[in-house]
Formats: sequence, structure tokens, C-alpha cells
Amino acid sequence: MADRLLAPFYTLGRYILLLTRAFSSLDEVRTYWGNLVTQMVRIGIDSLPITALAAAFSGAVLTVQTAYQLEASFIPNTIIGSIVVPSMMLELAAVITGFILAGRVGARIAAELGTMRVSEQIDALEAMGLNSISFLILPRVLAGIIMFPVLYVAACLIGIGGGVMIGHVGGFLSAQEFIDGARQFFKPFDPFFGLIKSFTFGFIITSIACYKGYYTTGGAEGVGDATTQAAVQSCVFILIADLFLAVTLL
Repeated sequence: MADRLLAPFYTLGRYILLLTRAFSSLDEVRTYWGNLVTQMVRIGIDSLPITALAAAFSGAVLTVQTAYQLEASFIPNTIIGSIVVPSMMLELAAVITGFILAGRVGARIAAELGTMRVSEQIDALEAMGLNSISFLILPRVLAGIIMFPVLYVAACLIGIGGGVMIGHVGGFLSAQEFIDGARQFFKPFDPFFGLIKSFTFGFIITSIACYKGYYTTGGAEGVGDATTQAAVQSCVFILIADLFLAVTLL
């Protein structure tokens, strides 16, 4: 009973200790630089197609649904742009990208590290005198922190572009009306808030995945469990962080 009650505190302490050891190796650039570039390509460039697809459809669907709900003739069409653009900047671009990458990036990282753990490759790195946390954990977390905001900006631009296109093609409003509506209620803090969220989500997804993968036990079944837990827990903590940031910063 006592072990179950203390388990969350034990997990939290080990998670914090792992990240502390990882970031204390920041000055060991030669150890992780090559791996950092590789992870930035895998997390950022390789994830761009699925992120762009999800963002384009999100912006298009949001435009259609907003037009459907605004049937009153006295409401100008420009209000559609006023709703779609802030919604993409404040919420959809960051959260949808986070959910997609929790499955794609988080699961891949947990599976990679978990496989290395159960096949004793991490033990071999330690035996050779290499700092495995600096070599494996730090570049993945840094790559997430750096590339998630880049993906957020791309998702915003593509999502808004999808809204403009479907609005024009579907006859809901012209591109100029969409842009006029977006400019009417634009707040400079909106994209800044989205960047803060994407930065936070990038850290959450990669750090949880690294933790789950690095401490995997139980062979192939353990790797499967770690992968599933990394994806699910990343989504849960994205929702919690999303609410916390909205309450504290908006």
C-alpha cells in the first residue's frame, strides 16, 4: 500500500534527476552535437508533412464550421477570419501538432531508447566511458524544444492558408474579407502565446518519452508498454499544460 502511494513521488524524483543530469551536460557539446542535428531533422523536417496535412484540414474545417454557425445576415463575413486566425494561433496549431507528435515522435523516442536499454546497448555505452544521458537524452530533448516552435509556425501559416482557400473556393468569403477580419482583432500576444505553448509541449513530449525509454525493463513487452505510456502520458500532460498556460497567461 505504502509503495503504491509513494510510487508517483519516486517516478517524479527519478524524472527530475534524469533531466538534471542531462542538462548539466550542456557544455559537453562535442558529445551530443551530431546526434542533436540528427534528432532535429527527425523531429522537425520528417514531421512537417503530417503536421502540414493536419493543420491545413483543421483550418479548412474550422472555416466551414464558423461559416455554418454564422447564418445571420447582419453579421459580416469578415468575422470568420476574426475567429479562425486567433483559434489557430492560440490553440489548434499548437495542440493538434502536439497530439500528432506525441504519437509520432514520443513513441519513436521511447521505442528507440527502450530497445537500446533491453538490448544492453546503453550499458555498453556506459562501459566505454561515454555519458549515455548526455549522448542520448539531451539531444532529443533539445531537438524537441528547438523544432516544435518551428512546426507551430508552419502549422499556423498552413492552417490559416487552408482557411483562406476553403473560404474562397467554397464561396463563404473572399480572401480579402478573411484577411481583413484577421487583422481587425489581431493581438501581437497571440502568436507569442502559441510559441510558449509549443516550446512547453516540445519539452513535455520529448522528456517523457526519453524517461520512459531510458528506464524500460521487461524485454520486448516492456518496450511496447513504454511506447504506449509515453504517447498517452504526453497527451495527458499536454492537456494539463494547455489549461495551466491559458489560466496563467491569458
